[in-house]
Amino acid sequence: MKKELKIAPGIFPMPVLIIATYNEDGTVNVMNAAWGMAQEMNQLKLCLSETHKTFENLKRTKACTVALGTKDLMVESDYFGITSGNTVKDKFAKTNLHATKSSKVEAPIIEEYPICMECKVLGFEDDGTLVEVVGVSAEEQYVGADGAINLTDMGILSFDPYNNQYYVVGEKVGKAFEEGRKL
Repeated sequence: MKKELKIAPGIFPMPVLIIATYNEDGTVNVMNAAWGMAQEMNQLKLCLSETHKTFENLKRTKACTVALGTKDLMVESDYFGITSGNTVKDKFAKTNLHATKSSKVEAPIIEEYPICMECKVLGFEDDGTLVEVVGVSAEEQYVGADGAINLTDMGILSFDPYNNQYYVVGEKVGKAFEEGRKL
């Protein structure tokens, strides 16, 4: 028998998206956002409140990078979510992480995150900011000879919105688009 629960704003697992933009003074701004999803093959929908510094930066620069949070960077990733860029002007500096400018968009790439999507803003909608992924890069150690990315070894974080917990995405249990053929 099922027990009725409180409504939580999301499903599990939810990605821990690390969104990086430039502030108007050129400093790096980074935000942890769990409310985002793939929209199309090369598009993401980022569900950000207009009160976030990141939203203001997206409106101005029309660009961002989106990395996936990892276990090794859990403290920094969580800090980016609990500290507002509106009140701490250079919160990125407190982390000792490093950023380089994307060659594809007007946004920083945080070097320590092993996978990064470079994105251009397509538009602002009632339910989120639509961005186009114009580039994806990953650390070589996670890319196989066939070009496949090994996300499991990266220690990708997932957010549990029911209990406010982080989990590591891990065990492979099957191959998509093949397991159903057994029936």
